[in-house]
Amino acid sequence: MPAQAQHIVVIIHAAAHGSERCLSGLRVANTLAAREDMASVRVFLMSDATVAALPHQQDGAGNGLQALVEELVAAGATLRLCRTCALARGLADLPLIDGVAIGTLPELGEWIAAADKVITF
Repeated sequence: MPAQAQHIVVIIHAAAHGSERCLSGLRVANTLAAREDMASVRVFLMSDATVAALPHQQDGAGNGLQALVEELVAAGATLRLCRTCALARGLADLPLIDGVAIGTLPELGEWIAAADKVITF
């Protein structure tokens, strides 16, 4: 019997700059989103990871994060960044990468309650 399609939530809170955790989270989310046996992949950017939703961002090693975010959007993943975190960092009114929107903690709570797996970075 084939495995049931899964709903996956990836929460990234690690800074886009200074470590590779944000990059790793985006790469893992992309790998999952590319699988045909996934029902949904949802990515929630929190804390210092919210800057990854802004155009032209690079991680500490100089890797372009925008391409990874755009790949996720193209693969059908849902991407949100925490409204409270974005407001605290002055990002809420800045242009975001197409396909990324501001989200809320109640929305994240709904995602988590409906998820088969939750992964954090």
